[in-house]
Amino acid sequence: MTSDTGNSTGTQRDSLERDRLARERTSLANERTLLSYIRTAIMLLASGATLVKLFSSTFIYVVFGVLLAGFSLFTAIMGVYRYEEMKRRITDESAIRDYNE
Repeated sequence: MTSDTGNSTGTQRDSLERDRLARERTSLANERTLLSYIRTAIMLLASGATLVKLFSSTFIYVVFGVLLAGFSLFTAIMGVYRYEEMKRRITDESAIRDYNE
């Protein structure tokens, strides 16, 4: 008769490897999301600067350009905050244990 202990150890090892790879994929997705936030912030800043530079004689365009620059800063800060929060949640072992139970 074959023993089930060898099979369960292999299954457990496969499960741990699957979990590790899933965390790695999630971490990479989190980094891609941060880069998207930064790319959006740069484009907002460039759009705002373009409006201010090209339409400096029109007050409403200057105001809109400055608002875009402000939204740019907000977007960058929000992206970094969300990245750090998700990174903490990904690496928090207690959250993983709670999920598995």
